[in-house]
Amino acid sequence: MKSIVQTAPRSIELSERDRPVPDDDEVLVRVHYAGLCGSDAHAYTYEEGYEWIPIPRIMGHEYSGEVAAVGDDVTEFAVGDPVVEEPIHDCGTCFQCKNGQENVCQNFEITGMHNDGAYAEYTTVEPDDLHRIPADLPLRQASITEPLSIATRAVFTQSTVTPGDTVLVEGPGPIGVLVAAVADSMGANVVVSGLGKDGAYRLPLVEELGIDTLNVEVDDIDSYVDARTDGIGFDVVFDTTGHKSGVEMAVEHVRKGGQVVVVGLPGDTSDLFMTPIVRGEIEVTTSYGSTWRNFEQALRVMANDAIDVDTIVDTSYSVDDPTAAFEAFLNSETCKPVFSFVDV
Repeated sequence: MKSIVQTAPRSIELSERDRPVPDDDEVLVRVHYAGLCGSDAHAYTYEEGYEWIPIPRIMGHEYSGEVAAVGDDVTEFAVGDPVVEEPIHDCGTCFQCKNGQENVCQNFEITGMHNDGAYAEYTTVEPDDLHRIPADLPLRQASITEPLSIATRAVFTQSTVTPGDTVLVEGPGPIGVLVAAVADSMGANVVVSGLGKDGAYRLPLVEELGIDTLNVEVDDIDSYVDARTDGIGFDVVFDTTGHKSGVEMAVEHVRKGGQVVVVGLPGDTSDLFMTPIVRGEIEVTTSYGSTWRNFEQALRVMANDAIDVDTIVDTSYSVDDPTAAFEAFLNSETCKPVFSFVDV
């Protein structure tokens, strides 16, 4: 079978691998669509914090497909079922798992990072890690269930957003765009901020979704926030930038008594001045990964046409030239590239 394999830092290639055979307790999935996300890009460049990932390996962890075969002991799924995988596998035995916090499991493993993943025509999965896709939801759309589940967790589980709230989402990457779309779907007044490099593709994409944008390298952000919020500040700010400046800007533009939800991984934030945060009783919280419930929420959000998935998904990049998709992603020339394996 054809597979996208990372062979070295910033080096990937399309190669032939043997089709996996499912064990008695596994499901064989025929992959239809597989998305590229920020963590895939970090693994591709092998940046600091990702050196533990084995090379070579088949990449990819967010995908949709169809059950092609089932092991002898599998009863939950049948050949032909449309499915997505929950790719962060918890151990089920650590304190966090037993405490209902499996998204921060101490011993988790990620498909496509700890082991071979889903950038291939076929992959094997344990049935407990699969979700059945609603019958009327196209597999192309379902391919973004995993990143959308991160967004549903950030908005529905971890934030205080209610209809009518003013919301700032910092960063128009895939998670930022999905967080904005979810918050917008529930009636919040959302604006997405980005940098100059986002002006060519990502900010126009957000505007196509009917959501306002702000280019912080062009617009006067302080004046914009004052006008947008009547000088009060945003009710909720989501930081999805993955940079410490995002957290710093978030606490500057959230209102007193408001909330900051950090979704990206900002690294060192030692310069964060805490006094106004305490005096303003600003809630600073985090959101990481997702749970089974968030996956189901993501599937239902898409099945109900609550967000415009087709506009977000970019299937213009070919499996035959995966490097082009990764480099375009890193250069902010696309937001949510998705490989199609159905025509490979």
